[in-house]
Amino acid sequence: MCGRYTLFHSIQDIASTFNVPVPVSMQITPRYNVAPTQDVVTIMHTNDQPQLALLRWGLIPSWAKEESIGSRMINARAETLAEKPSFKRLLHAKRCLIVADGFYEWMQEPGSKVKTPMYITLKNQQPFAFAGLWDSWKNPEGEAIRTCTIITTQPNSLMESIHTRMPALLGADARDIWLDAAERDEQALLHLLGAYPAQEMEARPVSRRVNDVRYDQADLIA
Repeated sequence: MCGRYTLFHSIQDIASTFNVPVPVSMQITPRYNVAPTQDVVTIMHTNDQPQLALLRWGLIPSWAKEESIGSRMINARAETLAEKPSFKRLLHAKRCLIVADGFYEWMQEPGSKVKTPMYITLKNQQPFAFAGLWDSWKNPEGEAIRTCTIITTQPNSLMESIHTRMPALLGADARDIWLDAAERDEQALLHLLGAYPAQEMEARPVSRRVNDVRYDQADLIA
């Protein structure tokens, strides 16, 4: 699964990397311990062009009766997106990118119950995008809440020594296809969700303070 990540690049860096405009109202601060149920930076296809938007991490399907389901739907498995009704509909019409510049995964130490947090980034240290799905849900007060989930896939050769899953990262060409509202071919979309090339990524151990969701400081990745 993917349960924590970072995004400390500036909004200008993000806009430049993904060639999107910066909304006047969007303000973000450096984040070193992004966690489920928090608002996250995403890119959605709106008004015929990609745009930055804030969504809550943890999918609440439009048909959900309770808001709490979101905390249990932070990830979606790529292999079953086209099979599960709750995801199949979104795969066709509500795809998004979730912006990050690193993510954490916990590696089991051999012969021990201890798990070491590993921090995984691109070697070029640039922002990247997780493949995501989103939906809009109305709470009992009638307020529309937009939420998202991160898609996970089989690990590449770097990640398989750390965990059995990894988030689905999308390169530039794949991002364009993923956001294209006209693309509805399930197989073409699922083909984009394979493991990202291991040779472009790196991993290193970091502070166990990342286990505390309340701690969100730069020394987490020191």
